[in-house]
Amino acid sequence: MDEKIFVAGHRGMVGAALVRALQQAGHRNLLLQTRSELDFLDADRVRQFMQAERPETVILAAARVGGIQANLDAPADFIFQNLQIQNNVIDSAARCGTRKLCFLGSSCIYPRNCPQPIQEESLMTGPVEPTNAGYAVAKIAGLTMAQAYHQQYGMEVVCPMPCNLYGPNDSFDLQKSHVLSALVRRFVDARDSATESLTLWGTGTARREFMHVDDLAQAVLFVMEHWKSPEIINVGTGADVSISELAHLIAECTGYRGRIKWDTSKPDGMPRKCMDISKLTNIGFAAQISLREGVRQMIAEYSRGKHSETDLKDEVNDSTDEERVSQRAGNAA
Repeated sequence: MDEKIFVAGHRGMVGAALVRALQQAGHRNLLLQTRSELDFLDADRVRQFMQAERPETVILAAARVGGIQANLDAPADFIFQNLQIQNNVIDSAARCGTRKLCFLGSSCIYPRNCPQPIQEESLMTGPVEPTNAGYAVAKIAGLTMAQAYHQQYGMEVVCPMPCNLYGPNDSFDLQKSHVLSALVRRFVDARDSATESLTLWGTGTARREFMHVDDLAQAVLFVMEHWKSPEIINVGTGADVSISELAHLIAECTGYRGRIKWDTSKPDGMPRKCMDISKLTNIGFAAQISLREGVRQMIAEYSRGKHSETDLKDEVNDSTDEERVSQRAGNAA
């Protein structure tokens, strides 16, 4: 397939999954730009790139993302940078004649206390969760902008709203990671160090819906083909688990036998986020990767990376020891 498709943010977890899915589907003409090649915060550079390349389809997967702590630490960055990215890419796409735009949102756009499971009609019926308000408001602005450009300029837009995501290329940095990858790291580390107990944030009662990013990528391509509307559409599995249930699942899969404690002074975030995916299922899509299978994949990915880092440190230490031996021998000579 020769359609020119620009995947903005292809190095991220979602963008990389989308590239894999597009390539598997036979798409050969993908536009991919690293941050050093194209800074999405630079309006002039984005405009010049889009005018030069004129992609037929744009998938906007570029965003500043992070968990509760990252959002609390840098709320201004989250709203400013996400607004800038969206403004630059969406406006440039429309002005260079892009036929179709896919704007990827997030389940955090919905009100903190809206009825569950969350229907698309719940959007803007109440205040969002305060711990990630900057990111949520930016995403609401982005989807509203995409719909406005459809209305004014006739650009075809689709706006899938994913649930919590995880999978390959997720961050295991505890300061930036989302809940599932953070728990995988903590439980693997606790198992490896034989830690007797592990203290986790919140009460463990908050409920979240998790979708493997490869399932999301397939869903996005499916929605772009079959959902003929600028209105938002929820993308998820339709099932949720409590954070406590997730923690015990990860403990079981890692083989961690210690005690799990909860620091109730820390925030839970939104009490529950489970999507009503009836619109998605009605057009024929269903996720394929179970949470247990996905968790096992994440444990394997983190363990591989951790062991690689340990091997590298050992090599550096061995090299340093050899240099010291040589220096001592030279001094003795």
